[in-house]
Amino acid sequence: MSNTITPNLWFDGNAKEAVAFYTSVFPNSKVLDTSYYPEEGLLDFQKPLAGKELAIDFELNGNLFGAINAGPEFKFTEAVSFVVTCKDQEEIDYYWEKLSAVPEAEQCGWCKDQYGLSWQIVPENMGEYMKRPQAFEHMLQMKKIVIADF
Repeated sequence: MSNTITPNLWFDGNAKEAVAFYTSVFPNSKVLDTSYYPEEGLLDFQKPLAGKELAIDFELNGNLFGAINAGPEFKFTEAVSFVVTCKDQEEIDYYWEKLSAVPEAEQCGWCKDQYGLSWQIVPENMGEYMKRPQAFEHMLQMKKIVIADF
């Protein structure tokens, strides 16, 4: 019995593009497998998808993910986000530059990428920083986490 839990991300026709982007951002990342919509047997509304990517299995820094091209019915929300734990400010700056594409969604180390997926870009010792006096108030003033401001 496997105990692996794999996040599966729903895209509206651009899963291949998104996976290529994510695997370019994170080290130790790669596409593992791709399945395609069949050429026949699709319902009328599915026929434009014939031969296109249906599902992509991939790794981001050794973590398994799935992506599916399934249509416009569902969108990402801030209710789910992925935490990227960074060793220093340089790494925070790198991931922030790559992943933050919606400035109005930035707050307290959270950002949203060009596909609408939310990320938390934080230092690996965030818990220690949050124990400092006024840390919460300082964090509320930040968009990107700036370690020196704690």
